[in-house]
Amino acid sequence: MSESIVQKYVIPNSKICYWELNDNTSFWSLAFIAALGYDTSKIETNLDFFLNQIIHSKNKSVFKDNFYNLVRYDVNFKQNIFLLNNEGEYDEYICKTNEELDVNLKTDSKAVYFFKAKIKTHEKVNGDYYSRETAEMTSIGSWYIDFENKSTYWDQITRKILKYPEDYIPSLRMAPKLNAEEYQAIVADAYFNCAMSGTPFDLEILMVKSTNEKFWARVIGKPVFNHDKEIIGVRGIFQDIDDFKMKEIHLKRTSEIIASQNSRLFNFAHIVSHNLRSHSSNLELIVHYIESIDDPKEQLELLGTIKDVSGSLNKTIEHLNEVVTIQTNADQHKENVSIETTLKQVCTSISQIISTNEAMITSNFEAGDVISYVPAYMDSIILNILTNAIKYKHPDRHPIINFKTSIDFKNEDRLILEISDNGIGIDMEKFGDKLFGMYKTFHYNKDAVGIGLFITKNQIESLNGEITVDSKVDKGTTFTIKF
Repeated sequence: MSESIVQKYVIPNSKICYWELNDNTSFWSLAFIAALGYDTSKIETNLDFFLNQIIHSKNKSVFKDNFYNLVRYDVNFKQNIFLLNNEGEYDEYICKTNEELDVNLKTDSKAVYFFKAKIKTHEKVNGDYYSRETAEMTSIGSWYIDFENKSTYWDQITRKILKYPEDYIPSLRMAPKLNAEEYQAIVADAYFNCAMSGTPFDLEILMVKSTNEKFWARVIGKPVFNHDKEIIGVRGIFQDIDDFKMKEIHLKRTSEIIASQNSRLFNFAHIVSHNLRSHSSNLELIVHYIESIDDPKEQLELLGTIKDVSGSLNKTIEHLNEVVTIQTNADQHKENVSIETTLKQVCTSISQIISTNEAMITSNFEAGDVISYVPAYMDSIILNILTNAIKYKHPDRHPIINFKTSIDFKNEDRLILEISDNGIGIDMEKFGDKLFGMYKTFHYNKDAVGIGLFITKNQIESLNGEITVDSKVDKGTTFTIKF
């Protein structure tokens, strides 16, 4: 081997182990090779051989990052590593670059120096190895924001989770794009409080990979202090919890659906036991009364009453049958349905009602329009809510009903439909918990039956959707449907 610049001009006849870097190649000092006990004729003095044959696997990825950063960006580093000697044992070395040395060598040459640690710590090798394996298995990456050097550092697991290349250098400027838009302000506020007042944070947020994939992550951060107790950075970890979070969201949604189904079942049982029983009792009383009188004219008059009661009974049975049909046929006949097209068709079918009431229908479906759904249900949902908005218009103004879609980014990017009006509104404190009940009415319209919203809620929830309402008396009502 020819004598290197470092060896000739900086540390002649030195026994210090070092590499000298020149144009992406490295010169290994004889002292370095001798310290490991290798024969120069039996090894390859290049980075690939070093990474694959000498350095411990737990140190490989970090050293590789540090080495590339030194070569490409002049980023100096200091790292403890374990190297395999000729006897098959690992020795601990402290690896430093020029600016990390305690003395100034006064050279422009790039070099990496290896100083052998005084004590072998094989237990530490195993401990660190298992810690790293645990981090990989639990998808936990570490990061550090250095305020003094205005730099950001990631470990290899962080790059792997976020799908950035091994040689990618993170920066403070790109940090916001790592978080979903709706969480950027929350994260920025947490980092600011941590950096300014030392407040640690623990967040569950939606993050974004380099491939624009969104995933749930738990981010934990705490301040780093210097000897003067000044905050000089923020250090922390983040964990990919997407699988757990999605299961939690699914479990929560399932629990809500079950609670809603139980409520509907209770309501259904009440209708069966109360309404049907009332109709049957009325019929029984009328028949008994007919049998007790002798006047044919009075009997004929009572027969008309029987017709009215039997008609009401038939209507109740039809409504109950419709609810049962919704629950048993919810997964049938799904196809791509356009909300905008459905709205136009409904408006055409009730054009006379819209015209007579001078109603104005507006819409904005830029966020989304087509959804896999049961066409008849979509038609029924829009028809029910739209006709209710017109029916319960405010007496002092023409009805204005607006349809608008948006995306629920926090919940699997579900499509949301908001239908708002400027009608008479509903007293939510008084009627909020009864709004979707069967045969519940809250206004004094003589044609109000109290079945429309009950059917609408059943149709939406039968397809795992949700419907909520926000209303103020004399202001208007907004129905929010999450499909």
